Amino acid sequence: MSLFNFLVSKTIMHVPKPIVSYFAKGYIAGSTLDDAIRVTKELNQQGMMTTIDILGEFITRIDQAVAFKNNGLEILQAIDQHKLNANLSIKPTQMGLTLDKERCFELIHELVAEAKRINNFIRIDMEDIPTTDDTLEFFRKLREEFPGHVGTVLQAYLRRTPQDIIDLADGYQNYRLCKGIYIEPRLHAWKHPQAINRNYVTCLERMFKQGAYVGIATHDESLVFEAMNLVRELGLKPDQYEFQMLLGVDEELRKIIVDNGHRLRIYVPYGQDWLPYSKRRLKENPFIAQHALRQMFGLKKH
Repeated sequence: MSLFNFLVSKTIMHVPKPIVSYFAKGYIAGSTLDDAIRVTKELNQQGMMTTIDILGEFITRIDQAVAFKNNGLEILQAIDQHKLNANLSIKPTQMGLTLDKERCFELIHELVAEAKRINNFIRIDMEDIPTTDDTLEFFRKLREEFPGHVGTVLQAYLRRTPQDIIDLADGYQNYRLCKGIYIEPRLHAWKHPQAINRNYVTCLERMFKQGAYVGIATHDESLVFEAMNLVRELGLKPDQYEFQMLLGVDEELRKIIVDNGHRLRIYVPYGQDWLPYSKRRLKENPFIAQHALRQMFGLKKH
């Protein structure tokens, strides 16, 4: 790790809001749904799909969960109205998982039912370890009632993930596979980057061989390489998988993916609660801060 990256990872949680805002502004659509719609239209014109997400998680009151559910319905309706090539991502803690599990499931069920009605899709994001079992339980229940309209996320840095994939093989399978960003104890999560990458490829191959549709979510060029190799070796068609990337991250790589005939979905977050998201992303990927500094001072990458 470079000294710059080390300093970013250690200090980002204490950086003033205006500075974080400058670094992160290219990685968030804006504060309103109109911003997310505008960005999605631009990406659709470039041949890319999106998943729209309103920022916010780990709420403290159920009325906040209801408000986020209503926001989700508004997003689905906007996607349908504007004929966007997009779907919706939600977080269980955004819907009140840590407050009232049954009510949380009811709210998510309402969203997935609406997604089915308009022939769209809900991605139930994965959060930290205490929420993992409940999230997978929700996915199991919802996929029985709404196959084709709901999926979840599995994280390659968790030691449990290969077994989770096997355990979920008895039904409809639609996953986003990512490395994982939450800070988890070593007992539960691989820490070495090489171990995480090897587990990622192992999990991806297992998912494909079980017939899962996978959103290959990574900005790591080595993993993109491995995924493309697997796609070719297994003879998969373009409609059997997709790549996924965050808004604003490595636009050259995303062009390479699309130009090589692969489908790509961009994660488009928006909302007032952008600060925690931005700090997590900067901590995970200090390159964002490096890129912003180069732009600020007119420097070129050598």
